[in-house]
Amino acid sequence: MSQQPSAAPAPTSVTSSATATVAERRDWWRDAVIYQVYPRSFADSNGDGMGDLEGVRTRLPYLRDLGVDAVWLSPFYASPQADAGYDVADYRAVDPMFGSLLDADALIRDAHGLGLRIIVDLVPNHSSDQYEWFRRALAEGPGSPSRDRYHFRPGKGKNGELPPNDWESIFGGPAWTRVTEPDGTPGEWYLHLFAPEQPDFNWEHPAVGDEFRSILRFWLDMGVDGFRIDVAHGMVKAEGLPDLGSHEQLKLLGNDVMPFFDQDGVHEIYRQWRRILDEYSGERIFVAEAWTPTVERTANYVRPDELHQAFNFQYLGTHWDAEELRTVIDRTLDAMRPVGAPATWVLSNHDVTRHATRFANPAGLGTQIRLAGDRALGLRRARAATLLMLALPGSAYVYQGEELGLPDVVDLPDEVRQDPAYFRGAGQDGFRDGCRVPIPWTRTGTSYGFGAGGSWLPQPAGWAELSVEAQTGESGSTLELYRAALATRRDQPDLGAGDAVEWLRAPEGVLAFRRGDFVCVANTTGESVTVPAHGRVLLSSDEVTEADGETKVPGDTTVWWTTA
Repeated sequence: MSQQPSAAPAPTSVTSSATATVAERRDWWRDAVIYQVYPRSFADSNGDGMGDLEGVRTRLPYLRDLGVDAVWLSPFYASPQADAGYDVADYRAVDPMFGSLLDADALIRDAHGLGLRIIVDLVPNHSSDQYEWFRRALAEGPGSPSRDRYHFRPGKGKNGELPPNDWESIFGGPAWTRVTEPDGTPGEWYLHLFAPEQPDFNWEHPAVGDEFRSILRFWLDMGVDGFRIDVAHGMVKAEGLPDLGSHEQLKLLGNDVMPFFDQDGVHEIYRQWRRILDEYSGERIFVAEAWTPTVERTANYVRPDELHQAFNFQYLGTHWDAEELRTVIDRTLDAMRPVGAPATWVLSNHDVTRHATRFANPAGLGTQIRLAGDRALGLRRARAATLLMLALPGSAYVYQGEELGLPDVVDLPDEVRQDPAYFRGAGQDGFRDGCRVPIPWTRTGTSYGFGAGGSWLPQPAGWAELSVEAQTGESGSTLELYRAALATRRDQPDLGAGDAVEWLRAPEGVLAFRRGDFVCVANTTGESVTVPAHGRVLLSSDEVTEADGETKVPGDTTVWWTTA
């Protein structure tokens, strides 16, 4: 007997009672499926080639019907866009390219009416160099109180011509830029762990904490349901800003506690923030983007009086390999259990190569890959990896377009690229634009339904058949697989929240686990395997065959059963 990916019914509507249940249920974040919207690439309402908040608002019914619980919006604040909005010039204003505060208000209200929650990005490690505080610091010169809100330091060398320490920018080059003082002379240096247009705040200064507590209240009063904290492991720097003593520091990230990342002082900031959040009704949440050396250190961010969730980058960086996956799953669950926080699982986001392309390439190439690889293999593995992720205990994140099986666009012309790291040597690869290409909605049009005026990054010609229109109602399509998986996940009482799995015996290269009456088997090998039939097949990422109490599972395929 064959089981197609569309076997479980895809949700097409949500009744008002179901919507209310979603909105009111407690501890919603412990098993939530959260969908990341990159606003400039999601939907364009005014035909200027750039996505906007009104575009997002018009597509909210699609997200409701997809079956997600919440929407996380990447930054839409007023910004010069030196780093796609992660350089904020005004934390209480919407950039005109995305709309206005009225548009943000309408989006939040409509989302709540559909049973969806809204999580917004918060960027507390650094501001834009156009932020009022920084502009004032430059104008007032050395020794001014305004400069104490950032990390200004005199340079080393006879005439201060060398940076204050040896820290390197994540985007390449030194993490320091020298300013020209008001009198026209070369002056102090300021710290920027990312682009020069993103000066780091000095969180030792009380005004910085006061400002961000006010910003939190502003958006909480607007009705947002939480915040994703950008560079949550940053903010606090080691006392004295000591030299690191090595070059090629990017290779150390994720392996060591750095003097500028994952310092213990960040946790007092989050304890203060949590007290503010808990004043508001509706179970608002914090999500940490915290790159730490180990998942055990990540757990420090989600202790009961701090944040609610933290991205699981160790899982994201794991290749499609049963042994590696089981190790990361076990370590994650073991680390989160003592602090009572849910595990999170994520395969793609706006900073890494889409997993349909990562899995199309050999292991060991990292999370930023410029090679297309074997497209069919990558998609097959991506579908299987999605069902595995959604079967694990805790919360899951979906990056826009992954439900369409979109690959990274690896052949963008150099002249259209906008990733700031691309223009700075020795930093990140600078190819993040490939995962940020606007997604296709229809088979036709200047941008496959993204908008009436083309798109800010060119879309591949082959994306017509990957569009929402092309895949909707198509048996076996990746979109229908996601719809069926999210509907099944919601319907099955043993899926979602939890802190453990029961591992089952399985052939080499195969993961098998039980959660109550639910069983998941993921074959990470390229060959078919035969496993016991664990009851009724709920869903599979590829066609499986059952006979005589056994199931033949093709290579790179995940299967869900229920024994109930």
